[in-house]
Amino acid sequence: MSETAAEFPRITRRTLHDEVLERVRDMIIEGQLVPGQRINEGLVGAQLGVSRTPLREAIKTLASEGLVEILPAKGAIVRKFSARDLADILEVIKSLEQLGGRIACAQASDATIAAIDKMHQDMLALYAKRDRLDYFKLNQAIHSAIVGASGNAVLLEMHTTLQSRIKRLRFVGNEGPEKWAGAVAEHEDMISALIRRDAEALAEAIGRHMDTTLVRVREVL
Repeated sequence: MSETAAEFPRITRRTLHDEVLERVRDMIIEGQLVPGQRINEGLVGAQLGVSRTPLREAIKTLASEGLVEILPAKGAIVRKFSARDLADILEVIKSLEQLGGRIACAQASDATIAAIDKMHQDMLALYAKRDRLDYFKLNQAIHSAIVGASGNAVLLEMHTTLQSRIKRLRFVGNEGPEKWAGAVAEHEDMISALIRRDAEALAEAIGRHMDTTLVRVREVL
């Protein structure tokens, strides 16, 4: 098997759980389910056209990701984050991404870096169309791909867990043309540094991106 084929997982069929999980996650990210709101299983299940069983399984997964809290006598509640929660999580994500980026610059294959650049170009195309949700999903996938390119599974697991918790906040943090354009420019700097395998430039670009993300997102808390 070639190096390129070995680095990318096979495409698998999506299960009902995967579909329901993504739909409910999107509802939280887009604000159809707002922080502090109880998730009405009957109503949401009817909206999605599914029974309570797959919905409850999806809610359990979202609780493990930190997007939902399951409280006694109240059920599943969309989690609310404070400014301190946000700052603490972004500080750790920044460190994880800087470490992953440095390792990726040193060890990732050319094919892996080229694949991340392709994701970036696809993201720019979505930005040009102002497709915010699909742009955001690909944006987050790029962050994960840079960390994943380090080859460190533990690093990727920690990053995925924390990144999942603040997806809604990061999504709304790019509302408005100026904020969105700024985030895109920061991504351009990140990918440029990765392609050059300039570890320090990439770490600096990631740090700057995370610091400005904190500023942008704080304004919407």
